[in-house]
Amino acid sequence: MKHVSIIIPKGHFSLVNAEGTLQILSWVNDCVERLGRKPIFDIHLVGSSKSITQSIGLFTINPDSLIEDIKKTDLIVLPAIHGDLKKNLELNAELIPWIIGRYKQGSEVVSLCIGSFFLASTGLLNGRPCATHWAFANEFRSLFPEAKLMDDKIITEADGIYTSGGAYSFTNLLIYLIEKYAGREVAILTAKAFMIDIDRTSQSPFIMFAGQKTHGDKAVLNAQEFIEQNYTDKITVDKLSERLGVGRRTFERRFKKATANTVVEYIQRVKIEAAKKELESGRKTVSEVMYNVGYTDTKAFRDVFKKFAGISPVDYRNKYNKEAFFYS
Repeated sequence: MKHVSIIIPKGHFSLVNAEGTLQILSWVNDCVERLGRKPIFDIHLVGSSKSITQSIGLFTINPDSLIEDIKKTDLIVLPAIHGDLKKNLELNAELIPWIIGRYKQGSEVVSLCIGSFFLASTGLLNGRPCATHWAFANEFRSLFPEAKLMDDKIITEADGIYTSGGAYSFTNLLIYLIEKYAGREVAILTAKAFMIDIDRTSQSPFIMFAGQKTHGDKAVLNAQEFIEQNYTDKITVDKLSERLGVGRRTFERRFKKATANTVVEYIQRVKIEAAKKELESGRKTVSEVMYNVGYTDTKAFRDVFKKFAGISPVDYRNKYNKEAFFYS
């Protein structure tokens, strides 16, 4: 059996992450027993004290194990912890050496949603791909530049460390782990039982692009505002740099450093975000939306849309527009 330690941290932690993991893995044990097999997971709620109340005071959990009692575990699951990172690190200071120590002994480590912030603070994500909630991608990248953030992904795996994207995408990571430990058949049964979209690996369709504006580079900020106000026009890097009185190479370097996007990528993302909003409401066709955001080449629009949204414009419209059936 795989010994699983679901961490119950102090502070405002995600009860959904913790209880959801417990529920789904427990269901897997019941499922494989019905199939005539032995349970796969030995599941424990692990904390630094015998009773932990969320900082918002709504729920209290009594872990069945204390971290000092767990000398060996196969899988550590770290839920999202909301609020100020510095305060969370202070509240859970004893967890950091414990997680690092268990990982060095061979434990695998899972962070769910913004639990990646706490995990990154251990240094274990340095040089490794990772995911977090898309809305916190810029903040994460700023705090942990040595981690390889893949902000469009909802699942990453590297050297025994797993991370998930935003919110309920943690269920997709659980299905991934269940398939690894219990096989494809059980993973499919679990996905069906909990109505989880199996094999989904991207959170791109859910990303609401908002350009990073806290970098302090006034020239780049002016460029961002100009792009967002004039995205339907033909905007070139040369015209932007000339408009701002900055050399092209210097401008491109500063823009990339400030926004984590090239100028061309930023223009594309602004256009695609505008297209997504139009596709989500109203009865415009994909072609009409394409022209409205400044594209004239159907293939180019489709390719760029799929690059940033993860699915085609037609699929996006059908998925998120309630009136899509009127004109599909």
